[in-house]
Amino acid sequence: MFSSTVLLSGLVASVLAAPALEPRAGSCTFTDAATAIKNKAGCSTITLNNIVVPAKTTLDLTKLNDGTHVIFQGKTTFGYAEWEGPLISFTGNNLLIEGAAGHSIDCEGKRWWDGKGSNGGKKKPKFFSAHSLKNSNIKNLNVLNTPVQAFSINSVTNLGVYGVHMDNSLGDSLGGHNTDAFDVGSSNGVYISGAVVKNQDDCLAINSGTNITFTGGNCSGGHGLSIGSVGGRSDNTVKTVRILN
Repeated sequence: MFSSTVLLSGLVASVLAAPALEPRAGSCTFTDAATAIKNKAGCSTITLNNIVVPAKTTLDLTKLNDGTHVIFQGKTTFGYAEWEGPLISFTGNNLLIEGAAGHSIDCEGKRWWDGKGSNGGKKKPKFFSAHSLKNSNIKNLNVLNTPVQAFSINSVTNLGVYGVHMDNSLGDSLGGHNTDAFDVGSSNGVYISGAVVKNQDDCLAINSGTNITFTGGNCSGGHGLSIGSVGGRSDNTVKTVRILN
């Protein structure tokens, strides 16, 4: 007769021998930067709710899982330090980065503004590094008062940027300088639509890249649109650029 003890022992051994199941990524809401940075890999949807990013810290959202959805909710702010930044950084494939209704990302740039921008004075952090993104979208971000350049778009393939509002108008009287909205380099397939920009430098600066479209934008206070590198780069090719109403 087969012993129940033997049967139970066999079942336990079978369970122990089975491969461990990988945890499934789920929806995560974070209220502090350190926890978001540490646990980002376990999430398919990341909501950043009223995040305060400490001084001299990048909100590092690089190497996200393919297809991650990131939502800025409430007010995102940053501690003060003189450093190069960036304040926020993303890399990944098939990402959706967007702002919830009523949110803002306020850099409080007046703490750095001294009329010199990136040409001297206080060292000012750049705002948003969008590097090595592929087949991704950035939508409906409300950005206020960047210390210096805002969106650095570099080495991306097929990036859509929709409905971004950048308001640095306080810098008109408080020393904002070199507050470019979108700097594009070494990229193929960048589509920027419906941007509203108030700043003190280029609304769009295309240093190098191919298949770049800027459409339906509203730029004021700055230098408008610049196409073509000023040199000093290994890649100075600009090809198939479309500027449309």
